[in-house]
Amino acid sequence: MTTTKFANYPYTITDRERQNIERTIDYTQINSIPEIWAIVAAKCGDVVAVTAPHSKPEISFTYRELATQIKLFATGLQSLGIQPYQAVALFSDNSPRWLVADQGIMLTGAFNAVRSSQAETQELLSILENSQAKTLVVEDLKTLDKLSKKIIELPIDLIVLLSDESTERDLSIKLVNFSNVIDLGRSAQFTPVALKKTDLATLIYTSGTSGNPKGVMLSHGNLLHQVNTCGTVIPATPGARVLSILPSWHSYERSCEYYLLSQGCTQTYTNIRYFKQDLKEYQPEYLVAVPRLSESIYEGIQKQFREQPANKQKLVDTLLNTSKKYIEARRIVQGLSLECLEPSMGQKLNARIQMSLLAPIHAIADKLVYSKIRAATGGKIKNIISGGGSLAKHLDLFFEIIGVDILVGYGLTETAPITNVRRPWQNLRLSSGKPLPGTEIKIVAVETRQPVAIGQKGLVLIRGPQIMQGYYRDPEATAKAIDPEGWFNSGDLGMLTASNDLTITGRAKDTIVLSNGENIEPTPIEDACLRSQYISQIVLVGQDQKSLGAIIVPNSEALQQWATSQNLPLDFTTISTVESNILEDRQVANLIKDELNREVKNRPGYRADDKIVAIKLIAEPFSIENGLLTQTLKIRRPVVMERYHGMIDEMFAR
Repeated sequence: MTTTKFANYPYTITDRERQNIERTIDYTQINSIPEIWAIVAAKCGDVVAVTAPHSKPEISFTYRELATQIKLFATGLQSLGIQPYQAVALFSDNSPRWLVADQGIMLTGAFNAVRSSQAETQELLSILENSQAKTLVVEDLKTLDKLSKKIIELPIDLIVLLSDESTERDLSIKLVNFSNVIDLGRSAQFTPVALKKTDLATLIYTSGTSGNPKGVMLSHGNLLHQVNTCGTVIPATPGARVLSILPSWHSYERSCEYYLLSQGCTQTYTNIRYFKQDLKEYQPEYLVAVPRLSESIYEGIQKQFREQPANKQKLVDTLLNTSKKYIEARRIVQGLSLECLEPSMGQKLNARIQMSLLAPIHAIADKLVYSKIRAATGGKIKNIISGGGSLAKHLDLFFEIIGVDILVGYGLTETAPITNVRRPWQNLRLSSGKPLPGTEIKIVAVETRQPVAIGQKGLVLIRGPQIMQGYYRDPEATAKAIDPEGWFNSGDLGMLTASNDLTITGRAKDTIVLSNGENIEPTPIEDACLRSQYISQIVLVGQDQKSLGAIIVPNSEALQQWATSQNLPLDFTTISTVESNILEDRQVANLIKDELNREVKNRPGYRADDKIVAIKLIAEPFSIENGLLTQTLKIRRPVVMERYHGMIDEMFAR
């Protein structure tokens, strides 16, 4: 194939990926993210870039206006003394002005340290302290008020509001608003800064096992890798509609936004309140989602089904069950069944016969039911790009049945973040897809770090241009995460297929990722729970679930004292290594839940996602003898998860 724009494309790609990338705007020759905006403005100047219909006032920028605003904001910051390579803290949530501030900061040559304005005060203060930022950009006065009592103790000498609220405050620190900065930009001349791909672009903070956030250092080159490779999978075009609900400061949403906006797409910011309404009104072609968002759409559809008359419910159930069999047969025929990757001739023949028999019923179901479901999502969705955790099997199947293509990807904040993603033309369900161009995935044994065979589980190591520069001001943590050969330890367990598709099977590290994409570090929460006299041992669970759960070994002596004081006929002295019915008592469960959540809420930095919703009490303590403790008496989480996987499944099925 003869190439034009991408004749010198820096990564090895397939013919299909080459065809896709040829349809996109080329950014392989630039060195920094802010260089995107002049290029896309020249090609798509009158196309609406970003709009926020629910903000007050409503804000909307074309690409020409966006590029102008970014440059004016950067010029204003320069007038206020911002220098290249300085840290600027940016605490704000989704809005067109967030993007202007983010890119304006980078255009000055500075780097930003980002977080939500809704984050806990202590977390924001920790980021300010670690980043050593002297300039703080905040969403509004409400955000500033959370920090104002402590901010004077930090070396902050400039605060910028992204709102146009009054700056008349009794502060010893210079305070300006968004319009002030833009006005300064209009009256000054911009000083260009020659940035390199290796220059630091942003710090995105992720929790460590101690609960203290670590600043992930992402360079312009890290982020440009995402812009320059995502087009091999999804060749977005100018004017394509995108609905944005995830936090823009998060690495996953952020890199997806940079790519989609670099191609001239029109992005609309929405929120949970307006999400379903905006799906219908704005009819997005692309949606960047976490599993919880897909689950929310699914639950809404199921609720509508349950509200139908009994005869209609029965019909829908029949159609869905028939379509399920059709889809499963089609996967085998197409070679896209993870559970049957190498079907025999007989299996393929049987699958083809089943497909032929069920295809007419599936087509009828699509016309009667599934087309209406798609209409409720706007009817135009080409792809839902899903990250931030594994997609549940039933969700993967349901969206395939109704004809909405979900492309599940994989990555971490430390990898900018996308390393793998399923291809539309080879969508291997239940996997995380193939690596992006330039990315290497290696599966090794957890203990020996030796490579394992194809199809065997092991620790996932990653190497590529998107790997972070390290953790900010933390060389020790950086050395633990990235080996001398450049391989990043993901902390995840997985396996590779013969066609190089990655499947994540568990976690080697402690972090729990909920279905809403939030990362939970269990150790600090568990430590807080152990303050309760009724809890002897505890392991938090909840990977890919809506909320946290816990497996608990109770303190039988303390429970017996409680039961006696309450005059309850419960005998905890009979608890042994065999499960006891007494641990199923509702009053006992309520006591433990109350204890857990009191201790968790009293913990500094408590968030709503820290709440423990489901519990299971077990009689047998974790010990070295039963293999659940290490020789140094640390809980072996993967072993606990495997031993009690049935119990965990039951816990979240309730």
